[in-house]
Amino acid sequence: MPRPFLTDLGACIEQLAANGDLVRVRSEVDPVHQLAGVAYAFEGREVVLCERVKGQAFPVLVGLYWNRAALARLFGCALRDLPFAIADAVQEWQTRPIDPEVVDRGPANEVIEPEVDLHKLPIPTHALGDGGPYIDSAIVVARDPDTGVRNASIYRALVVGPDRLTVQLDEGRHVRDYYERAEKRGQPLEVTLNNGVGPAVHVASIVPSSVAPIDKDELGIAGNIAGEPLRLTRSQTVAVEGIAEAQFILECEMLPEAREPEGPFAEVTGYYAGRADRWTVRVKKITRRKNPIWHTILSGKEVFNSVGLVGEAAVYRLVSRQVRDVKAVYFSHGGCGFYHAVVQLKKSTEGIAKNAILATFAAFPSLKMVIAVDEDVDLTNAEDVEWALATRFRPETGLITIPFARGHELNPSTDKGLGMKIGIDATAPFPRPRAFERVKMAEVDVSQLEIVR
Repeated sequence: MPRPFLTDLGACIEQLAANGDLVRVRSEVDPVHQLAGVAYAFEGREVVLCERVKGQAFPVLVGLYWNRAALARLFGCALRDLPFAIADAVQEWQTRPIDPEVVDRGPANEVIEPEVDLHKLPIPTHALGDGGPYIDSAIVVARDPDTGVRNASIYRALVVGPDRLTVQLDEGRHVRDYYERAEKRGQPLEVTLNNGVGPAVHVASIVPSSVAPIDKDELGIAGNIAGEPLRLTRSQTVAVEGIAEAQFILECEMLPEAREPEGPFAEVTGYYAGRADRWTVRVKKITRRKNPIWHTILSGKEVFNSVGLVGEAAVYRLVSRQVRDVKAVYFSHGGCGFYHAVVQLKKSTEGIAKNAILATFAAFPSLKMVIAVDEDVDLTNAEDVEWALATRFRPETGLITIPFARGHELNPSTDKGLGMKIGIDATAPFPRPRAFERVKMAEVDVSQLEIVR
């Protein structure tokens, strides 16, 4: 059954309100620091719609991804099933893709701005140390310069002029590869930045390359999640499509041999990414809906959840094919949704936990630490995982170290992405001795008892 609210942000907001998962801030808020500060007060709870932004004509939405329970209600599934609902759609896309459809016009180009002026958009400055207003949730759509295959991804972009952005292109990602090939030819890389899309499009843009290789159009994933083709609209000035249901489309070109200062920015790590000369983008045209809503993401639980949900699902599918004892995978918030994974197993033999740890590192190279636990440990509960570490982990036999391994370059504990990885086997011996049998209590329905407070 088609679910348009998974690709259309406006319909998504209506659904959030119907589910009781939206708060509206009707007081005027300043886009410099105050808007993010107001939203941060609700982190992990309701999604926040700031209806009046000082000096701007359009409202701003924050917090779409920081509550997994709210996302589960949008996807129409139980909370525990959310990663698997996403994994099932991705798996279906790999065999029976619902490909995007290209149309001439859509809601995202109802209004074609006569001039480009990024300062007229309600782009907020989040953290106190940020270098300026940042676009951090727009879906970047690009085409492979050689094959024409589309790619979707997300990059941070600092506003440095009315028609100019500077962006961070992470090493090893597809758009960086596209850009470098275009630059060698002295050509710009044309892209569209699509702000204000539904969760299905966001998920499609952050699936790991192990699941969506460079020769496949990953925008089809959004169609498989929503149950109908994602509509793309032809652009006014570039040969790359925009997302027809987006709130705003910025038609852009990444300029060859051009670098300008970018940063600092409050990154997923909880630290500021430093200022340096990075890639330059020229905005050629802005189109939008008649009454659009700007969407922004706060670094923190929003990123941990969105990346974690997709990463967990992808890693589980890859690792469980190799190690059948694996029952679940969780990317912890303390690990920034990128760097720490907990793998739950029902052991059938000794040594299998180490196999699972190594397979998990291979499936998601950004990981720095993987902890293996038994099926009686709640892998989403940090206290329960710590209990397993305290009572089941034996450092002399259960510690795996992998020196000089490639990780994530944004992690400041690495040397430009190169560093040590650690695996921890916090599982009980197999077969499990009675000394490792966990204490259990009877389950009692206290609602049937007379209790006075």
